[in-house]
Amino acid sequence: MRRQAGLTLVELMISLGLLATMMFLAWSATRGTITIKKSLEKTQVRNHEIRVGMALMVRDISSAYLSANENTNATSDNRRTLFVGKSSSTVDQLRFSTLAHSPMWANANESEQTQIQYLAESDPDDSGTTNLVRREQRRLSSENYKNELAEFDIVLHNIKRVRFEYWDWRDKDWKERWDSTQADAERNRLPTRVRITIEVENEAGKEFKFTTQARIMMQEALNVVL
Repeated sequence: MRRQAGLTLVELMISLGLLATMMFLAWSATRGTITIKKSLEKTQVRNHEIRVGMALMVRDISSAYLSANENTNATSDNRRTLFVGKSSSTVDQLRFSTLAHSPMWANANESEQTQIQYLAESDPDDSGTTNLVRREQRRLSSENYKNELAEFDIVLHNIKRVRFEYWDWRDKDWKERWDSTQADAERNRLPTRVRITIEVENEAGKEFKFTTQARIMMQEALNVVL
């Protein structure tokens, strides 16, 4: 009887050990599945943010325009219509007049004409993080654009690099800068295409690059009174 009880206790210990091993394996597999699921969800959310942001930039840039009734003596800061792209080591700046504004209220004292600027700003919650910001003026004006009321929206969070390149149909080449206000540059001209490149970094430190292009439809300056 004592021998039989000893064998039963050994069998019980072996059974508990096997059960614990199986539970550990099941827990490890479940934890791995949850970790992968969360990682994929973060990747999908991030990719969606980038796709939406780039689609917004393409829409804005595609509707860029210039007016033939512009004060050519005014500086770029006081121009109502212009297209100025400046190169930077991290985030390029781009400011342009466009017909992409959408009035949100019926009978609003607004039109589709506006000035939009894309620029970099530090994240308000993390100074070490750079965001791509979209600045849209409420109206066109001959005053300094920095003094005009504008709406600021974060287009992309935590970016490493934003690059704008401009296709010059005359030179048949991509340019890193564009300025429709300078006599010695691309005076009163728009690029036919703008190439947008976004570089981001995932949690593992791996960099990813996204590229798209916007085709500017209106190449001739509009001869209308603003």
